[in-house]
Amino acid sequence: MATTPLAHAQAKSIGGRDGRIETNDNVLSLELTMPRALGGRARAGATNPEQLFAAGYAACFGNAVIGMAKQAKAAVGEISVDAAVDMFMNEEQLPTLGVALHVNLPGITQEQAEDVVNKAHHMCPYSRAIRGNVDVKLTITTEDVTVAA
Repeated sequence: MATTPLAHAQAKSIGGRDGRIETNDNVLSLELTMPRALGGRARAGATNPEQLFAAGYAACFGNAVIGMAKQAKAAVGEISVDAAVDMFMNEEQLPTLGVALHVNLPGITQEQAEDVVNKAHHMCPYSRAIRGNVDVKLTITTEDVTVAA
């Protein structure tokens, strides 16, 4: 199966979970720290792989939701996606991930929002990559969270 990449990203990890990461184009360079819950020091100002995965998944899923909302011609307000990534031991006592996505689509009905989010979950590259391997819980709301200045 020969395919042409639509996008490319490359990063290097130095020192594992308690080291640093950097992208080949030097746009991203971050210190990593092992969370205390995993026996680490949890250094201030440093991140961890779960936070990075949550941020990437939230952005990618959000874009899929925007695309599906446009396709449905849904008059939705500003879409937001909050991704929570947890690590836990599975039944085989192997570390595994679980994801909870809270998607908010203000301005449309709950039924419309659920249809848009389910379609986005079907086509999002992150969702497709982890489907069948990582449990993903979807929570969908339609609250207007605009804050007046």
